[in-house]
Amino acid sequence: MFKLLSGAALAVALSAGIPPALAHASAPSAGGVAAVPGDTHAPGADSTIHPIRGFLPDLSFELVGAGGKTLTEKDFEGKIVLMFFGYASCPDICPTTMAQLSQVVQQLGNDADKVRILFVSVDPHRDTPEILQAYVDAFDSHAIGLTGTERQISRLARRYRVAYQIEKPRRDDDSVYEVAHSRGIYIFDERGKARMLASDGESVEKLTAAVRQIMAS
Repeated sequence: MFKLLSGAALAVALSAGIPPALAHASAPSAGGVAAVPGDTHAPGADSTIHPIRGFLPDLSFELVGAGGKTLTEKDFEGKIVLMFFGYASCPDICPTTMAQLSQVVQQLGNDADKVRILFVSVDPHRDTPEILQAYVDAFDSHAIGLTGTERQISRLARRYRVAYQIEKPRRDDDSVYEVAHSRGIYIFDERGKARMLASDGESVEKLTAAVRQIMAS
Protein backbone atom coordinates (compact mmCIF):
# COMPACT_ATOMS: atom_id res chain seq x y z
CA MET A 1 0.00 0.00 0.00
CA PHE A 2 1.31 3.45 -0.87
CA LYS A 3 1.22 6.34 1.55
CA LEU A 4 2.92 9.71 1.68
CA LEU A 5 5.76 10.17 4.10
CA SER A 6 4.90 12.04 7.26
CA GLY A 7 7.00 14.98 8.34
CA ALA A 8 8.71 12.83 10.96
CA ALA A 9 9.54 10.09 8.46
CA LEU A 10 10.89 12.68 6.04
CA ALA A 11 13.07 14.16 8.74
CA VAL A 12 14.59 10.74 9.44
CA ALA A 13 15.00 9.80 5.77
CA LEU A 14 16.49 13.14 4.82
CA SER A 15 18.89 13.46 7.74
CA ALA A 16 22.65 13.20 7.12
CA GLY A 17 23.59 16.74 6.36
CA ILE A 18 21.30 17.53 3.43
CA PRO A 19 20.74 21.30 3.25
CA PRO A 20 17.09 21.98 4.26
CA ALA A 21 16.35 24.06 1.17
CA LEU A 22 17.34 21.17 -1.03
CA ALA A 23 15.73 18.49 1.10
CA HIS A 24 12.36 20.08 0.48
CA ALA A 25 12.82 19.63 -3.27
CA SER A 26 11.64 16.02 -3.09
CA ALA A 27 9.31 16.26 -0.11
CA PRO A 28 5.63 15.53 -0.81
CA SER A 29 3.49 18.63 -0.85
CA ALA A 30 0.20 19.81 -2.27
CA GLY A 31 1.84 20.18 -5.66
CA GLY A 32 4.07 17.11 -5.39
CA VAL A 33 7.34 19.03 -5.12
CA ALA A 34 8.47 22.23 -3.48
CA ALA A 35 10.55 24.99 -4.98
CA VAL A 36 14.33 25.05 -4.73
CA PRO A 37 16.47 28.15 -4.09
CA GLY A 38 16.32 30.59 -6.97
CA ASP A 39 13.26 28.82 -8.31
CA THR A 40 11.89 29.96 -11.64
CA HIS A 41 9.11 28.20 -13.43
CA ALA A 42 9.33 26.41 -16.74
CA PRO A 43 6.84 27.53 -19.45
CA GLY A 44 3.46 28.22 -17.89
CA ALA A 45 2.88 30.45 -14.87
CA ASP A 46 1.29 27.65 -12.84
CA SER A 47 3.92 25.05 -13.71
CA THR A 48 5.40 22.83 -11.03
CA ILE A 49 8.52 22.10 -13.05
CA HIS A 50 11.53 23.60 -11.32
CA PRO A 51 15.00 24.20 -12.78
CA ILE A 52 17.54 22.44 -10.54
CA ARG A 53 20.78 23.04 -12.42
CA GLY A 54 23.46 23.57 -9.82
CA PHE A 55 21.31 22.31 -6.95
CA LEU A 56 21.46 18.56 -7.58
CA PRO A 57 24.40 16.46 -8.83
CA ASP A 58 24.88 14.88 -12.24
CA LEU A 59 23.32 11.52 -13.06
CA SER A 60 25.46 8.82 -11.48
CA PHE A 61 24.52 5.31 -10.39
CA GLU A 62 25.34 1.62 -10.59
CA LEU A 63 22.22 -0.55 -10.51
CA VAL A 64 20.91 -3.80 -11.96
CA GLY A 65 18.55 -4.19 -14.90
CA ALA A 66 16.84 -7.12 -16.58
CA GLY A 67 18.97 -10.23 -16.99
CA GLY A 68 21.15 -9.19 -14.07
CA LYS A 69 22.98 -6.65 -16.24
CA THR A 70 24.78 -3.89 -14.37
CA LEU A 71 23.86 -0.47 -15.73
CA THR A 72 25.39 2.93 -15.02
CA GLU A 73 24.82 6.47 -16.19
CA LYS A 74 27.23 5.78 -19.05
CA ASP A 75 24.64 3.50 -20.66
CA PHE A 76 22.40 6.53 -21.12
CA GLU A 77 24.87 9.06 -22.47
CA GLY A 78 23.27 11.09 -25.25
CA LYS A 79 19.76 10.45 -23.91
CA ILE A 80 17.48 12.70 -21.89
CA VAL A 81 16.62 10.75 -18.75
CA LEU A 82 13.32 10.94 -16.88
CA MET A 83 13.98 9.29 -13.53
CA PHE A 84 11.28 8.31 -11.05
CA PHE A 85 11.54 6.42 -7.76
CA GLY A 86 8.82 3.95 -6.79
CA TYR A 87 8.02 0.25 -6.61
CA ALA A 88 6.21 -2.26 -8.79
CA SER A 89 3.39 -3.11 -6.37
CA CYS A 90 2.48 0.54 -5.78
CA PRO A 91 -1.28 0.72 -6.38
CA ASP A 92 -1.72 4.31 -7.51
CA ILE A 93 1.04 6.93 -7.78
CA CYS A 94 3.62 4.81 -9.62
CA PRO A 95 1.39 3.41 -12.38
CA THR A 96 -0.18 6.84 -12.88
CA THR A 97 3.24 8.46 -13.23
CA MET A 98 4.53 5.74 -15.55
CA ALA A 99 1.47 6.19 -17.78
CA GLN A 100 2.06 9.93 -17.73
CA LEU A 101 5.72 9.58 -18.75
CA SER A 102 4.75 7.15 -21.48
CA GLN A 103 2.42 9.78 -22.90
CA VAL A 104 5.26 12.31 -22.83
CA VAL A 105 7.43 9.98 -24.89
CA GLN A 106 4.58 9.44 -27.35
CA GLN A 107 4.11 13.20 -27.69
CA LEU A 108 7.76 13.53 -28.71
CA GLY A 109 7.09 11.60 -31.92
CA ASN A 110 10.28 11.15 -33.93
CA ASP A 111 12.32 12.42 -30.97
CA ALA A 112 11.09 9.66 -28.66
CA ASP A 113 14.26 7.60 -29.00
CA LYS A 114 16.25 10.49 -27.53
CA VAL A 115 14.58 9.83 -24.16
CA ARG A 116 14.76 7.05 -21.58
CA ILE A 117 12.51 6.56 -18.56
CA LEU A 118 14.35 5.11 -15.55
CA PHE A 119 12.11 3.57 -12.90
CA VAL A 120 14.21 3.00 -9.77
CA SER A 121 12.75 0.67 -7.17
CA VAL A 122 12.88 1.60 -3.49
CA ASP A 123 11.64 -1.93 -2.68
CA PRO A 124 14.58 -4.15 -3.67
CA HIS A 125 13.35 -7.07 -1.56
CA ARG A 126 10.29 -7.71 -3.75
CA ASP A 127 11.28 -6.02 -7.01
CA THR A 128 13.60 -8.29 -8.95
CA PRO A 129 15.08 -6.96 -12.21
CA GLU A 130 12.69 -9.15 -14.22
CA ILE A 131 9.62 -8.03 -12.26
CA LEU A 132 10.61 -4.41 -12.73
CA GLN A 133 11.26 -4.69 -16.45
CA ALA A 134 7.98 -6.52 -17.03
CA TYR A 135 6.27 -3.75 -15.08
CA VAL A 136 7.75 -0.86 -17.08
CA ASP A 137 7.38 -2.71 -20.40
CA ALA A 138 3.63 -2.61 -19.83
CA PHE A 139 3.85 1.17 -20.13
CA ASP A 140 6.59 2.03 -22.61
CA SER A 141 9.39 0.43 -24.61
CA HIS A 142 11.68 3.35 -23.71
CA ALA A 143 11.51 2.53 -19.98
CA ILE A 144 14.12 0.68 -17.95
CA GLY A 145 13.49 -0.88 -14.53
CA LEU A 146 16.40 -0.64 -12.12
CA THR A 147 17.08 -2.13 -8.70
CA GLY A 148 20.06 -3.00 -6.55
CA THR A 149 21.17 -3.70 -3.02
CA GLU A 150 19.73 -1.76 -0.10
CA ARG A 151 22.96 0.19 0.06
CA GLN A 152 22.93 1.07 -3.64
CA ILE A 153 19.32 2.27 -3.50
CA SER A 154 19.91 4.23 -0.31
CA ARG A 155 22.98 5.92 -1.77
CA LEU A 156 21.18 6.96 -4.93
CA ALA A 157 18.11 8.18 -3.03
CA ARG A 158 20.30 10.28 -0.76
CA ARG A 159 22.13 11.71 -3.76
CA TYR A 160 18.88 13.10 -5.14
CA ARG A 161 17.15 13.91 -1.83
CA VAL A 162 14.56 11.17 -2.25
CA ALA A 163 12.86 10.07 0.97
CA TYR A 164 11.43 6.58 1.41
CA GLN A 165 10.54 4.22 4.20
CA ILE A 166 9.84 0.48 4.30
CA GLU A 167 7.76 -0.67 7.24
CA LYS A 168 8.30 -3.96 9.05
CA PRO A 169 6.67 -6.98 7.33
CA ARG A 170 3.67 -8.69 8.85
CA ARG A 171 4.58 -11.50 11.20
CA ASP A 172 2.57 -14.05 9.26
CA ASP A 173 3.87 -13.02 5.82
CA ASP A 174 7.19 -11.26 5.36
CA SER A 175 6.27 -10.27 1.80
CA VAL A 176 3.45 -8.01 3.00
CA TYR A 177 4.51 -4.54 4.14
CA GLU A 178 3.92 -0.90 3.33
CA VAL A 179 6.29 1.36 1.44
CA ALA A 180 6.25 5.13 1.56
CA HIS A 181 8.23 7.37 -0.77
CA SER A 182 8.44 10.97 -1.86
CA ARG A 183 7.31 11.96 -5.31
CA GLY A 184 8.96 13.77 -8.19
CA ILE A 185 10.27 13.31 -11.73
CA TYR A 186 13.95 14.10 -12.21
CA ILE A 187 14.94 15.23 -15.69
CA PHE A 188 18.57 15.01 -16.83
CA ASP A 189 19.94 16.28 -20.13
CA GLU A 190 21.99 14.35 -22.68
CA ARG A 191 25.19 15.02 -20.71
CA GLY A 192 23.70 13.69 -17.49
CA LYS A 193 23.26 17.14 -15.95
CA ALA A 194 20.32 17.51 -13.55
CA ARG A 195 18.06 20.07 -15.21
CA MET A 196 14.52 19.92 -13.84
CA LEU A 197 12.43 18.47 -11.04
CA ALA A 198 8.76 18.04 -11.87
CA SER A 199 5.69 17.22 -9.85
CA ASP A 200 4.26 13.81 -10.64
CA GLY A 201 0.97 15.68 -11.05
CA GLU A 202 2.29 17.93 -13.81
CA SER A 203 0.47 17.82 -17.15
CA VAL A 204 1.79 15.75 -20.03
CA GLU A 205 1.86 18.90 -22.16
CA LYS A 206 4.11 20.82 -19.78
CA LEU A 207 6.41 17.85 -19.21
CA THR A 208 6.73 17.41 -22.96
CA ALA A 209 7.47 21.12 -23.37
CA ALA A 210 10.18 20.87 -20.68
CA VAL A 211 11.84 17.94 -22.45
CA ARG A 212 11.73 19.76 -25.78
CA GLN A 213 13.24 22.81 -24.09
CA ILE A 214 16.19 20.69 -22.97
CA MET A 215 16.54 19.20 -26.46
CA ALA A 216 16.73 22.68 -27.92
CA SER A 217 19.27 23.99 -25.41
